[in-house]
Amino acid sequence: MLTLLDARPVLPLDSAADARAVCHSDGRPRGPWEEGGMRRLGLVAIAAAAAALGCGGGARGTAPDSPTPAADEAQVPGVTAAAFRRVGRFASGDPLPFVGTLAFVDGPGDTTLAVLALSLENRSLTFEREPSAYAARYRVDIGLQPASGTAVDVGREETVRVATLQETSRTDESVLFQQSFRLVRGKVHVTIAVRDVASGLEGRAEQDYDVPAFAPGSTSDPILAYQAQGRGRPEDPLNIMLNPRGTAGFGGDTVLAYLEGYGFSSPRTLPFEVRNDQDSVVYRDSLRFAGGRPVESQVIRLAPDSLVLGEMRIAVGSGNEARQATALVSFTPAWLVTSYDQIISLLRYHAPNPWLDSLRKAGPADRNRLWREFWRSTDPNPKTPQNEGLDEYFTRVATANAQIKDEGVPGWRTERGEVFITLGPPDEVTEANPGPQSRIIRWTYGAYRMALFFVDESGFGRYRLTSQSRAEYERLKARLHRGES
Repeated sequence: MLTLLDARPVLPLDSAADARAVCHSDGRPRGPWEEGGMRRLGLVAIAAAAAALGCGGGARGTAPDSPTPAADEAQVPGVTAAAFRRVGRFASGDPLPFVGTLAFVDGPGDTTLAVLALSLENRSLTFEREPSAYAARYRVDIGLQPASGTAVDVGREETVRVATLQETSRTDESVLFQQSFRLVRGKVHVTIAVRDVASGLEGRAEQDYDVPAFAPGSTSDPILAYQAQGRGRPEDPLNIMLNPRGTAGFGGDTVLAYLEGYGFSSPRTLPFEVRNDQDSVVYRDSLRFAGGRPVESQVIRLAPDSLVLGEMRIAVGSGNEARQATALVSFTPAWLVTSYDQIISLLRYHAPNPWLDSLRKAGPADRNRLWREFWRSTDPNPKTPQNEGLDEYFTRVATANAQIKDEGVPGWRTERGEVFITLGPPDEVTEANPGPQSRIIRWTYGAYRMALFFVDESGFGRYRLTSQSRAEYERLKARLHRGES
């Protein structure tokens, strides 16, 4: 029978009474867990609100000859629920997407400590203006149903606050939720529901688990995390910030996996391997336990140049006793892009760069090295572990793709998407209907003293820059690439 012994928020996540966004407004992670060399949570917050993309007013009809997107356009993925479910995560799609994971370590007495972590995006929540911030409320309901016995339900309502309107539209992992439980061992069905309080929109996910027991001489599974603090006894609190998605950016992120060993009577060495999605070993090492302690904590850190694209499995131990975790390594944390051809397609609007030119022509043997060179050449601040320049670029791509949906091709491949990705959100958007069929959208950029006009002459929502606007846009883009204002 399942017994819920406690249900407390894992600390330290925030000293405030409400659950704020994990990042400061400038992107720095909150709280005392900050550690050098780890990826800063969240991408640069530059995504514009939907209105800034001029997406209001759908097409008045369906074009009979809507083009079929090219293969590289059609296959560019979002952070899909199916991809996460395939590797054992909780995952819900629209209307309120989230991704989650459940980790287990030994607890006091005959119990197991379970930590549930969920990853949400600001854009999924409804924010309201406060005197000095924007706030959104969401509710998480957790249901635990044992194979036999009484179900246990726990609910928490949280508030997310951000400083600017732009942050409310973030498309990256911008909110983390964690909840800890002490459970007795056995099979349990876990159901998660996340609801946006203002809109009532809800996402749901569920998984079956076997809550494990940890015998002397055993270990926990590797637990993918952003931060972790070791402990010495099962009674000690577990201070950890899980990586709910288990994702990492190729060439820029360090993958951290936390592991506990229990009751080793003498020194012991355990092998660990990193395998790719073809089950080939790409890295091999070992962990050494001193023995003689109730709990020994270990951390596996895989540097950016050790990562492999796609599914990357970390296995500790050997044979049937091996404990495993699977990370998802992508060219960009914003989308799960693990195809070389896809990333080259996505970078078509990027500013000219000699390393990017080399990437386009590179053979398979040179691609990893050239990607790292391209990463370094585009990083505006090498002192930080992330690449703020590519973060900004891919956030714009993701925002354009999410908001422009009325032209029959992915939004980032439209002419409005092209302009948004290269110039950013316009300062002002206006729309006019000069005739029964045509429509005009004007984007104004005050800093450049320029207005661009997109015309839908067919009446089917296919907006194109006018010839004069295209010429002005190309001249401005050339100046910006040369570093001129």
